[in-house]
Amino acid sequence: MPTPNATIRTLDVPIRVVLGSRRLPLRDITAFVPGSLIELPKEADRELELLANNLPIATGSAVKIGENFGLKVAHVGDVAARMNAVVHAAPDTDGGDDGMSDEDLAEALLAGQL
Repeated sequence: MPTPNATIRTLDVPIRVVLGSRRLPLRDITAFVPGSLIELPKEADRELELLANNLPIATGSAVKIGENFGLKVAHVGDVAARMNAVVHAAPDTDGGDDGMSDEDLAEALLAGQL
């Protein structure tokens, strides 16, 4: 049986790069047509945010990699924040409640106890 640490390290966690966000009235959204422009309240030279499981873990700048976009990471948050993102994505691996909170699990993982 794999250990919880080994199981967590194999999880696929959704990552997302946030260019910017804003709220718009529904009337504006329903009026979108091809060619519509949406201004984002973020300066073009500001770093983009990298989210893992919808939690911020790093920042960086957009780069072109071949024909795709990528992110060149400039700053990475602490390990606890990254593990928190993983823990919140982790499925129940043994089918039961082991009584360990997400925070306790993250601390145990960081301490190498799992």
